[in-house]
Amino acid sequence: MTDIEIAQNAKLKKIGEIAESIGLTEDDFEPYGKYKAKVSLEVLKRNAGKKDGKLILMTAVTPTPPGEGKSTVTVGLTQALNKFGYKSIAALREPSLGPVFGMKGGAAGGGMSQVVPMEEINLHFTGDIHAISAAHNLISACIDNHIHFGNELDIDVNNITFKRVLDMNDRNLRSIVVGLGPKVNGVPRENSFQITVASEIMAIFCLADSITDLKERIGEIVFAYNRKGEMLKVKQLNIQGAVAALLKDAIKPNLVQTLENTPVFIHGGPFANIAHGCNSLLATKMALKLSDYVVTEAGFAADLGAEKFLDIKARLGNLEPNVIVIVATVRALKHHGGDKDLKSENIETLTKGLVNLEKHIESMQKYNLPVVVAINKFITDTDAEIQVIKDFCAKMDVEVANCEIWEKGGEGGKELVEKVMNAIEKNEKSDKKYTPLYDLNLSIQEKIEKIAKEIYGADGVNFAPKALNNIKKYVENGYDKLPICISKTQKSLSDNPNLLGRPTGFTITINEVRLSAGAGFLVAMAGEIIDMPGLPRKPAAELIDIDENGVISGLF
Repeated sequence: MTDIEIAQNAKLKKIGEIAESIGLTEDDFEPYGKYKAKVSLEVLKRNAGKKDGKLILMTAVTPTPPGEGKSTVTVGLTQALNKFGYKSIAALREPSLGPVFGMKGGAAGGGMSQVVPMEEINLHFTGDIHAISAAHNLISACIDNHIHFGNELDIDVNNITFKRVLDMNDRNLRSIVVGLGPKVNGVPRENSFQITVASEIMAIFCLADSITDLKERIGEIVFAYNRKGEMLKVKQLNIQGAVAALLKDAIKPNLVQTLENTPVFIHGGPFANIAHGCNSLLATKMALKLSDYVVTEAGFAADLGAEKFLDIKARLGNLEPNVIVIVATVRALKHHGGDKDLKSENIETLTKGLVNLEKHIESMQKYNLPVVVAINKFITDTDAEIQVIKDFCAKMDVEVANCEIWEKGGEGGKELVEKVMNAIEKNEKSDKKYTPLYDLNLSIQEKIEKIAKEIYGADGVNFAPKALNNIKKYVENGYDKLPICISKTQKSLSDNPNLLGRPTGFTITINEVRLSAGAGFLVAMAGEIIDMPGLPRKPAAELIDIDENGVISGLF
């Protein structure tokens, strides 16, 4: 059966039963249909004094076209933990409609390790991302309205940094002109769209720890400069309350379940190649209060999602990760070794590709956290190939487990549970504790260079004139102590998507540095990265259909 057919044949429990299993009462949640619910933030307040559970961070090797199954392993591990007697909740991001209808597909796991109801999660879910789009675009509408009615703030129409958003891949919206026609249509100016999951409102949504914090962060957004070159903030438009009001329901974490009826929070969805790539801080903290072990996923590979989780989310949210799991597959490592036929045994290309895994292990160890490698097994993998990876990890003194969670669900994650528990136990006995990669007091350039050199393996960083001008402004305005979110291709450790494996002798080019003052970080745009993706030649939308009974097919 396909993933969607497996999901459609699953025996789901009513969401009230799932809520009850983690100690929630009827007053703690609001059902959205039979199988999903919003959980009140009062649950966090009530459990404020309770000790947090252990935090397991799931990441992966550099992604390849076939996919590595990071979400699948995240779901499979939490199913396995619960199956073998450990109370666990998974904390995941919400899927964006862009990749669902584009190339990547859904983000609810696969095989026997999925989150359900799979179709609803991938298509609209509880409407959070739409609410974020509306909130973001309210700011854009108010900016142009302010200009139309006299421009009291003296906004420089050629220096508005706040873009409009849409949760869909649409390359035609990357560069547009608005306000054409008669004066009543507004002031003509160049504008652009970014995908919603790359927006600052999404970043704020995922890093805020309360409604009040959310509103204050929205007010701090720098949306433009006036004609004197001074920064202008959303609170000067006096609309931060209205924007936050649009998010009053969205900010409540979403509760769903796995195929094995274990609880999952899915909330927030920033991309990791163009944003910070982590689910909401509120959902993670709630899961930590309601379970003994939380498995959370950071987008794409360790150089993107995991680095940002550890240097942005964990730092700003005062989280204490306990172990990092790196998902690797035989076929991904063969791809990084130059193999074109990933279905046939090839020890030579697999061995060559191990350098990619090696770099990610080394990078994650810089945070003083134990690393476990999870080999996500596919039916084409041979015992000899899996043994090559295990032998390599043994030489690096890293725990490694073979996972069959796609085929067997929680049962297939028994070895991974054992290795994760061993790593957590060793970490608790160690003097080493989680430490971010860089000190916030370093200069902006130094922080970017540290990430590029130590996490990507670059020789150095080239800063374009525009990036240097951006940095100068941020230093002058006191924003130089913020953490860094580097936006770059997910296909390579470098900023060149064609450099596979573990590239060396390269430099990272930073073309622009953007300020996300409300979110609390700086975004460094590396290489040719863009924040509004386009659809591929044959988008996944061509495969998706619905019949007269409302049954959806083609989702993956």
